[in-house]
Amino acid sequence: MGKISPVSAKYIIHSTITIEGVVDRPDVIGAIFGQTEGLLGADLELRELQRSGRIGRIEVNTETRNGKTAGTIIIPSSLDKAETSIIGAALEIIQRIGPCNAKIKVDSIEDVRVTKRAFILERAKELLKQLMDDVMPDSQEIAEEVINSVRASEIREYGKDKLPAGPMIDESEEVVIVEGRADVLNLLKQGIKNGVAMNGTSVPQTIIELSRKKVVTAFVDGDRGGDLIIKELLEVADIDYVTKAPDGKEVEEITKKEIHKALRSRISAEQAKFEISPRGESREQRETREQRAREQREQRPERYFEKDSTPPMPQRRPAPQPPIPLPQARKDQNPSISQNERRTFREMSEDLIGTRGAYILDETLNILGKVPITELQGTIKELNSAYAIVFDGSIDRELVKAAETANVKYLVAMDAKQKPDTRINLLTINEL
Repeated sequence: MGKISPVSAKYIIHSTITIEGVVDRPDVIGAIFGQTEGLLGADLELRELQRSGRIGRIEVNTETRNGKTAGTIIIPSSLDKAETSIIGAALEIIQRIGPCNAKIKVDSIEDVRVTKRAFILERAKELLKQLMDDVMPDSQEIAEEVINSVRASEIREYGKDKLPAGPMIDESEEVVIVEGRADVLNLLKQGIKNGVAMNGTSVPQTIIELSRKKVVTAFVDGDRGGDLIIKELLEVADIDYVTKAPDGKEVEEITKKEIHKALRSRISAEQAKFEISPRGESREQRETREQRAREQREQRPERYFEKDSTPPMPQRRPAPQPPIPLPQARKDQNPSISQNERRTFREMSEDLIGTRGAYILDETLNILGKVPITELQGTIKELNSAYAIVFDGSIDRELVKAAETANVKYLVAMDAKQKPDTRINLLTINEL
């Protein structure tokens, strides 16, 4: 029989087969040819199509488990899409293979040319990129390279410190002070010719004298080093305006749009003095540091549980009024506790007001963990033992029952819906 090459196939029929019994691969192929013979006419006879190379070799992959056979059938085709669909539909009429019932289901008909087109597109993109990188630049790129070279040659040495500066440093009434030569070069590329570099972090005498004669804008990098340079310039020179590159970027690498945006958003020297702290921190850095310090103070040590999804603490709300005790409440269920325990329970209860959270304590009153009260009952059931539980909620019968199982000694809550008869000491914030 003829065999169609996978390269010349236009479509591939993918189908699955399920057989209620054990059969071999030749049985499946024989059933396909035998049960479709004469069904579709002479033009679509599978044996003739395969002999002429319009249908490729039929691939059957089967696997037998628990007395049943299942697998896949793959048929490559160079027919048109209508004829290929007819061949695929003809497979599904096969209901028996050998002595066993069988079912064939065509999952899909793959168009091989779609995959080839996708490969062609990706490869064409790679070739075009390679061509653009390797070939001669166009006239616009050549012109820009020449202009940048000319502008770079315009850098001159200014003052007795021989600082890198633009050609208009003397004629311009305003000057832009930057950190280094590369920054001046980037300003020249963008058409700004009145820049001058400090050539380091220390302020040269030339800059100090220049700041007394002209309107000066300090343009520094968007990092901590830029903040330190601004602080030093404000102390020793007569700076009029201050601006910075975007956070994390340097003046030498930013674009024309970013340069002009930074210069338009410059602030006065007086405002810069207010925003720079004595330690060289900007206002944003100082606020971030203070926020982190507050968060660290709020965190408790010895957190054994990772389920800490309690929402941020809102403003304190007034303590709820104590409910009327139920008749079945035990008269001696709030025995005297030590002053240390009373004070600790009261402080923790006040911390938890409005948080809908719970602290789990050991016998030394250290916090083992903090969990939301929605997960409190499940957490208690997982504990082997706990000394006390302080939570922002109400005591109920189910919670008391779970606490008894974990041998909890104290349950401290905001209020109590009921105080059942129990060996656990039940306390509310008003009783503390």
